[in-house]
Amino acid sequence: MYLKVVKPVLDISMALIGLLLLFPVLFLVAIALSFANQGNPFFFQLRPGLHGKVFKIIKFKTMNDKKDAMGNLLSDGQRLTKIGKLVRKTSLDEIPQLLNVIKGDMSIVGPRPLLPEYLSLYSSRQSRRHEVKPGITGWAQVNGRNAISWQQKFEFDVWYVDNISFLLDLKIVLLTVKKVFMSEGINGIGQITTEAFKGN
Repeated sequence: MYLKVVKPVLDISMALIGLLLLFPVLFLVAIALSFANQGNPFFFQLRPGLHGKVFKIIKFKTMNDKKDAMGNLLSDGQRLTKIGKLVRKTSLDEIPQLLNVIKGDMSIVGPRPLLPEYLSLYSSRQSRRHEVKPGITGWAQVNGRNAISWQQKFEFDVWYVDNISFLLDLKIVLLTVKKVFMSEGINGIGQITTEAFKGN
């Protein structure tokens, strides 16, 4: 009942309210990122969602597209803009995903949507993370985020799938707010972005 009826209604309601309340901030961030990224403040990428169905995720673009003399993109650390670093630190880059929630591709809470190329690398247990919609935040995010191993993340994801409830979602949302204000676990030690998953 909660997963199929209550949660979708809460998702859309919270996403609409969130967009209305945060619109002034999002507007200013979009303008700042437009200047930093040659007029392109948004980042689109394909991600697998419920049952592995691929959708297009939207985030604020925190890195520019600068390349070296050979035409290759510079490292993530070199391309991360000053405003992008602030946006990422405050997790504002994730807020445009509220549009994905309204479209029905995502939930407020659920396993984070990763990359399509990871689908073939999961064990049968790890694949269970796709039994529910992916989320803007999740159980793994409030238990270490990018500072824990892939195996730990997947265990947290599967645990969430098996224990999903309104009270658990509420707890995750409240812990997420705390994590954002404390800037905990944004990246692994010495990393700008998360290390790619290469299989078990």
